[in-house]
Amino acid sequence: MDVDTRLLRYAVAVAEEGGITRAAERLYVSQPTLTKQIRQLETQLGVRLFVRSRSGMTLTEAGTALMARLPDLLDGWEQARRAAKAADSRAVQVLRVGFLASAANEATPDIVGAFSRRRSGWKLEMRQAAWSDPSAGLLDGETDVALVRVPFPGQEDLRVAVLFTEPRCVALPAAHRLAAREVISFSELCDEPFIAAPAEAGWFRDHWLAVDERGGRPVRIGAVTDQPDDWLNAIANGYGIALAPASATRYYARPGIVYRTVESVSPSQVAVAWAPSDDQNAVVQDFVRCCLGNRPSGS
Repeated sequence: MDVDTRLLRYAVAVAEEGGITRAAERLYVSQPTLTKQIRQLETQLGVRLFVRSRSGMTLTEAGTALMARLPDLLDGWEQARRAAKAADSRAVQVLRVGFLASAANEATPDIVGAFSRRRSGWKLEMRQAAWSDPSAGLLDGETDVALVRVPFPGQEDLRVAVLFTEPRCVALPAAHRLAAREVISFSELCDEPFIAAPAEAGWFRDHWLAVDERGGRPVRIGAVTDQPDDWLNAIANGYGIALAPASATRYYARPGIVYRTVESVSPSQVAVAWAPSDDQNAVVQDFVRCCLGNRPSGS
């Protein structure tokens, strides 16, 4: 029987936090999603791991037995996976770099150039990730290091260094009733349908729906997209509006869409992320240094 290690990490978080609510906050996932994942794990194992009550969740005898072994199991698996990945990287001298959308914006070519000069025998393999994978492949071991937008689910298990901060704007269909305005308050947008990332993006999705800035007002979802081109088409076709980093005005300009300044929403942050097990990986750390050394001025 194969069990997803992510389900095991979720179970550890619930056990340590004593309940779904705090564990979901720690993992940057919704409570219904976490509850579903715990039930899936219990079904796969054929045992009940938790006793649920109004005061929280406590481990059953079976759950206690499992938790006694999980930390060593997960740590061993992580070390084995990273060792295999490191050996493969050394053999072919390729560093796999995950990224979302425009990566580190205009700083990206400078980062790539700096790394090429520092590690002339290495090649950077840039891998663009879908929004359903906001860690850009890092959590699944598909990449060695990543340029990401924070916050995202699972970032507490990684090293994350913020490179720069930029404002968020709003992308509107050109025919939208507010498109002629240069500055729009977010309160005027709360009841509009929004284009959303897939639900599995967790807290990353919530951030781009500005859940924390809504004052409890529910989100209307006009469409769900996982790639920039689909996102642009959904907005241009009038299915909804979307928050976007200010750099989208440069990287994703197209007919039928306008970008406007939006007030009362927090900014977006771009970061470089890597696994703690790569703290001593000289190649990964060289890439991180290149990122930190090529941050935009004023960041």
